[in-house]
Amino acid sequence: EEIERETAYPDGKVEKVLKNGSHLIFFPNGTRKKVGSDGKTVTITFFNGDVKQVMPDQTVVYYYADAKTTHTTYSDGLEILQFSNGQIEKHYPDGKKEITFPDQTIKNLFTDGQEESIFPDGTIVRTQRDGSKTIEFNNGQRELHTSQFKRREYPDGTVKTVYVNGQQETKYVSGRVRVKDKDGNIIMDTKL
Repeated sequence: EEIERETAYPDGKVEKVLKNGSHLIFFPNGTRKKVGSDGKTVTITFFNGDVKQVMPDQTVVYYYADAKTTHTTYSDGLEILQFSNGQIEKHYPDGKKEITFPDQTIKNLFTDGQEESIFPDGTIVRTQRDGSKTIEFNNGQRELHTSQFKRREYPDGTVKTVYVNGQQETKYVSGRVRVKDKDGNIIMDTKL
């Protein structure tokens, strides 16, 4: 690119104006700044290897060289972080966060404190603010975990509940109910 003019400043900064209208500024510490001919596209390459780009639409892309991480901020407030291990985080303007892990597990963190994780096998885990969890398995089974019990619901309608004291209760579609104590001994069975 042909240089139209070059200016050296007393502080050690050097500015080159190119014939295409873009500007290159070299700072004494090794940082370089390029302002595109449109005056809106700016790329700053810092002495430590970090690179900051400002696009005409005000999108800012910042690359952290040491961490090998890219942080993109859009004009609508959406922020996307891309890590070297493949993890991607989306931070939405409303406070919601979505994290995609290298194994493609997706975790959503909602502003009300709820969380949702979607695993590659289709399993979905939802955690409420009180710590209770609902797990939906890809085989149609569902589990509910609370501070009082864990309950598994099977596609055929069978429901098995294990209480914190170890007692187990199984309710079958037929209406049969079987209760076991913490040691697995049957203490009630209503065979129909």
